[in-house]
Amino acid sequence: MTKVVYEIVEHDGGWAYRMDGAYSETFPTHSDALQAARIAAAEQQVGDEDTEINYQDKSGRWHEEYSQGGDRPEAEVVDIAAAQK
Repeated sequence: MTKVVYEIVEHDGGWAYRMDGAYSETFPTHSDALQAARIAAAEQQVGDEDTEINYQDKSGRWHEEYSQGGDRPEAEVVDIAAAQK
């Protein structure tokens, strides 16, 4: 099973959550970013219907895959800022 980790970090004059190097929008408070990350993590784990997925990779090649709607990753929120205090 895949694991997705959302990290709470200071970002662009505020707070954000980061996953695999990609940042969320900036939130004014640590609490707002933490709450948003928890919501994103919960939604990441909700199953859906089976579907075909089309996506383009970094080199510009297109791929088509079949995705089982119940095959969802485990998601975790890690509060890096709180751990550094």
